[in-house]
Amino acid sequence: MDKINLVELGPRDGLQNEKLPLPVETKVALINRLVDAGFKTIEAGAFVSPKKVPQMANSGEVLAKINRPKGVSFPVLAPNIQGYEAAKESGADTIAVFASASETFSQRNINCSIEESMSRFKAVIDAAKKDGIRSRGYISNVLGCPYEGKVSTSTVIELTNKLLEMGCYEISLCDTIGVGTPLKARKLIRDVKSEIPVEKIAGHFHDTYGQALANSFIWLEEGVRTFDSSVSGLGGCPFAEGASGNLATEDLVYGLEGSGLDTSVNLEQLIEISRWISGELNKQPASHVTAALQSR
Repeated sequence: MDKINLVELGPRDGLQNEKLPLPVETKVALINRLVDAGFKTIEAGAFVSPKKVPQMANSGEVLAKINRPKGVSFPVLAPNIQGYEAAKESGADTIAVFASASETFSQRNINCSIEESMSRFKAVIDAAKKDGIRSRGYISNVLGCPYEGKVSTSTVIELTNKLLEMGCYEISLCDTIGVGTPLKARKLIRDVKSEIPVEKIAGHFHDTYGQALANSFIWLEEGVRTFDSSVSGLGGCPFAEGASGNLATEDLVYGLEGSGLDTSVNLEQLIEISRWISGELNKQPASHVTAALQSR
């Protein structure tokens, strides 16, 4: 059976855009429950400015308190050397850097140009390599930018190559505002994999226009075997107005497992986690699967 690798984003990319702040204990419980459900890679937090992203202010405490069984990785966002040092002190095993394929988005998000951001990331990745910490890369807005519209595929490929050369083990290509459609997604991944090994690429789709699952399956057909998603469809981007949540992990797992693919995730447990964390946030799950099973 074909094995699909899932990167669960709920505790970081999911919670960072929620208005209701959650205590450390709830975040720890969320991560521990996701571990129990079978996830091997779970984004645990972000070492970023608490003024810009207040939901991530207690990421160090969260890392210190979660269960960390062997074989499970807990990436944390560390966009600069200060964030990296804080992540390392908190016991991070994997860090992530987040580049943008759009110049304007880079300025709005991390207050520097794409070129400047890559210099920052090189310093972070170099430091991580010396300390034996793995690095994962993200590139946002690969299928469209909220400020510039169309994004250059050549820029996506160039940035992907640079992050791989710096030492990232994998690059997640992100449709940050969810504007991608299946045929556009197919063209992008075909262009990318013509120059970059497809096993180094992960798919990350937001569901703003309901296209995330379809886009994921298009990339699956093109050979991608790693996908990012967020329990209950939590998330969005605080720097991209109108960017709704990530692809709901329950919907992705249901689709993959129902197609005979192995995710190693227990769907029943995942649905219970979705209901629980949505209740903690005083909202309804954004997952179609969870909603369908709730109504039975």
